[in-house]
Amino acid sequence: MLTCTAAAIQMISTPEVADNLATAARLIAEAAGRGAQLVVLPEYFAIMGARDTDKLAVQETYGNGRLQDFLAGEAARYGIWLVGGTIPLASDDAGRVRNSCLAFDPFGACVARYDKIHLFGFDNGSERYAEADTIVPGAEPVAFDTPFGRVGLAVCYDLRFPELFRREQLDIWALPAAFTATTGRAHWEVLLRARAIENQCYVVASGQGGVHPTGRETFGHSLIADPWGQLLDVLPQGEGVVQAELKASQLERVRKTLPALQHRRL
Repeated sequence: MLTCTAAAIQMISTPEVADNLATAARLIAEAAGRGAQLVVLPEYFAIMGARDTDKLAVQETYGNGRLQDFLAGEAARYGIWLVGGTIPLASDDAGRVRNSCLAFDPFGACVARYDKIHLFGFDNGSERYAEADTIVPGAEPVAFDTPFGRVGLAVCYDLRFPELFRREQLDIWALPAAFTATTGRAHWEVLLRARAIENQCYVVASGQGGVHPTGRETFGHSLIADPWGQLLDVLPQGEGVVQAELKASQLERVRKTLPALQHRRL
């Protein structure tokens, strides 16, 4: 791994795609202007609709579409590695889409696609979420290579499944999310720090963070954690950029001092 500067962008996305793209562009520019080489957008950055089915209206075919063109253009404009949160890509089921995370290189080429594997389901009597109603789950873990290390992709609810993060020893995990306020207060930070600690890697987690025009409240607290579980930067709520240097020396130090990954027996 080589040292790099990473940024997690936090948004409060709306049902209006044009407004969301303008906000994302502004925050990407801010991150790039501050020297970020790896930038991560949040889950559903392009649309947080009033209904779960609203995203079906803006779905795209993989390799072609407004949202993908936007991501490719922003990556090339600033010469950055851009993890494009998630966007709805067409599936074989007309009533459901894939919740897909695409990664672009500094030339604007898509180098990785990850379809969210674990679909969120939650019902406490007053809040109910059932992503499987409108999303087809993915099946395969995905990682890609950069000059500063190998980066894994995971999305939101995936965070609760540590076996996904154990499939391959990686240097960095990029995790776009839209955690609810309820589950976020209870579990967000502790889960992210656990994934960083047990896998001795950096975690760059980009969330939705605030009260959306639809009334939905997301937890925010976008953060960057190092391989020792320390928080390098965090933004509790509101739009903004979380940014930190991912030091190769810290990764090497942790793995050498406490070689837990070499001690695995199961």
